[in-house]
Amino acid sequence: MRDLTDPAARAEGVDPEAGLKEPIFENLEIPEDFGPVTIVVDDHKVKRFAFTQDDYRSWHFGDSPFGHRIGQAGLLTNDLVQLFTTKYAASRTVGLHTEEQLWFRSPVRVGERVTLRGRYVEAYERRGQGYVVMEAEAHGEDGRTLVRHRGVEILRTVPGEVAGRGSGGGSGPRVTGEIDESRPYAVTVADGVEPGTPLRPLEKVITQEQASVFSRTGEYVRNIHSDLDIARAAGLAIPIVQGQQQCCLILDLLTGFFGPAWLTNGWIRCKFVQPVAVFEPLSVGGVVTAVTTGADGRRTAELEVWVRRADRRLSTVGWAACPVSL
Repeated sequence: MRDLTDPAARAEGVDPEAGLKEPIFENLEIPEDFGPVTIVVDDHKVKRFAFTQDDYRSWHFGDSPFGHRIGQAGLLTNDLVQLFTTKYAASRTVGLHTEEQLWFRSPVRVGERVTLRGRYVEAYERRGQGYVVMEAEAHGEDGRTLVRHRGVEILRTVPGEVAGRGSGGGSGPRVTGEIDESRPYAVTVADGVEPGTPLRPLEKVITQEQASVFSRTGEYVRNIHSDLDIARAAGLAIPIVQGQQQCCLILDLLTGFFGPAWLTNGWIRCKFVQPVAVFEPLSVGGVVTAVTTGADGRRTAELEVWVRRADRRLSTVGWAACPVSL
């Protein structure tokens, strides 16, 4: 996609997606590489992301436990998801992100130039839908790995017809979102990580403005997350919140719970199972399911995590793990 933040590109008045491929299953190439794409994690990028998530943790606007200002855990994750739009037209994509997996290795420094690379590694058909698997990484300017991504997406579909088919099952244990109401909530690992410990939920509402900014309205991308007409053409009453934006809400919860360790050793796998309309109240929760000890003696807390809609149905379910010092 053309960079319309460049005044010369805006002045040309050309289609910013001219020459890009139609985002349909039949046009996939396996494998297909994307990038490298280089971006600077500047103050505006951090503030923009903070607005979309209502995530204003002090680490992102001043000093942090790492000795310098850092970006949010989810800051680069949508950039990794969207790498395919360097070759496929973003505004003609009407798909659904169905699964997301992330491995965190190092926080990104504010002001740092980062490089993103990705690849389509697999494509398959299931229940009449064409799925594609992307693997991607973000690297700091010194070459260190910041975050790894593996995502699954239906490249083109009618979201109003297929949204909500998923479940909390799959290859992991079923996530129910149920907790022992008699147990006190834990805000951080210091409050305890015994199996059954529930995390204090985050209460969030993603407005249309937040969803639009997260889903690239600033780059003139129009999609089912930002445009009412496109959403209705896709069988939706109003725009829906991007799955990746919901995943980033869980990342906010886990950053608060695990602290700095989450940004250097955290892992999460999410499945997006029900749509979320903009302006819908959400509750982001989790529960410790196990604490294991590895061969090296390091203890790791395992969790189930979720996003719950106002009607009590789960929209996102997932599994997470991170080493803990106890």
